[in-house]
Amino acid sequence: MKLSLAILLLSFYTVSAQQKPVETIYFEFDRYDLTNKQKTVVSNFIKNLDTSKVQSIQIYGYCDDRGTDSYNFRLSDKRAITIQNLLVRNGFKKNKIIILEGRGRIIVKTDTVKNLHETRLQNRRVDLILVTKENFGKDVHTSFKEKLKVGDRVYLENILFNIGSAKLTDTAKKELNNVALTLLTHQNIKFEIRGHVCCTPEIYSDGIDRDTKERRLSWNRAKTVFHYLISKKISKSRMTYLGCGNKYPLKKGDKYDRRVEFLITDI
Repeated sequence: MKLSLAILLLSFYTVSAQQKPVETIYFEFDRYDLTNKQKTVVSNFIKNLDTSKVQSIQIYGYCDDRGTDSYNFRLSDKRAITIQNLLVRNGFKKNKIIILEGRGRIIVKTDTVKNLHETRLQNRRVDLILVTKENFGKDVHTSFKEKLKVGDRVYLENILFNIGSAKLTDTAKKELNNVALTLLTHQNIKFEIRGHVCCTPEIYSDGIDRDTKERRLSWNRAKTVFHYLISKKISKSRMTYLGCGNKYPLKKGDKYDRRVEFLITDI
């Protein structure tokens, strides 16, 4: 079905089956700005959104396959920033925007795609992924091999970190190698990597990474696991990552709070 001009310029849709809504905004070729009409639609969307129930939002920008990688990474970044700025101007709290990433161009095989024009229209976009508070983690599992459903958490005791560090231990790497093998077998699983910290006063939301000196330790732990799994051939399109700081202690001892967990987002 061909896209109308209105859908080309701006279209929102919600995927509710995953309990993780995805909003998509389409852009014109080689543009990262929005018309006044588009801005009004986004503003109305924000007004109708119960932001008190939103835990976080992730913004990902994309381009079609034309142009160089470097140019498209810059353009996709600008598209993501455009949407971020518009959300903030319309009252959305910036600290809830936890990922802002331009992912560059989406490669297509031009000789095999049935409708190349329409495909390119759909690839010039920004995706917004919302995580609601009521879905911020449910049942906990200790293996990816168990029967999982969307909203489940996977917690592996061997993926722990030293105090103040986001570097993987040898034990954690061995565990992640096993995780990667399982994920390569079960290609349908998509997930969010969530980093945690211990031993941080309640007045602070996160710990300090002793290497970077930033108070983003939980984020850095999640990001480290994200990149390690990419190195093991797990597609980054299956993963996102989030720093949870000190919000969710297990109350089993400090070392168990220096961890990452995996939240299942799609099966």
